[in-house]
Amino acid sequence: MKKRAISTISALLIVMSSYAQGSGMAGINEATNMVTSYFDPLTKLIFAVAAVLGLVGGVRIYSKFSSGDPDASKSATALFLACVFLVVVGTVLRSFFL
Repeated sequence: MKKRAISTISALLIVMSSYAQGSGMAGINEATNMVTSYFDPLTKLIFAVAAVLGLVGGVRIYSKFSSGDPDASKSATALFLACVFLVVVGTVLRSFFL
C-alpha cells in the first residue's frame, strides 16, 4: 500500500513538473524580450550622461587652465578617460545584448 502511494505521488510530481517546464519557457522568453527592450534607452542615457559630463568638465578644466592650476592637465586626462569609458560601456552593452 505504501509503495503504491509513493509511486502515485512521484508520478504526479513528474507530470506536474513537465507541465511547468512547458509554460516556463514562454515566461523566460517574455522576460528576455522585456530586458532587451531596456538596453536601447539605457545606451542613449549613457551617451547623454557622457555628453553632459564632457560639457561640464570642459568648463571646469577651462577655468583651471585660465587660473593657472598645475593640476589642470591631470583633470583633463581624467575627464577624457571618463567620457571614453562611458562611450565604450554604452557600445559594449548595445553589442552584447542587442
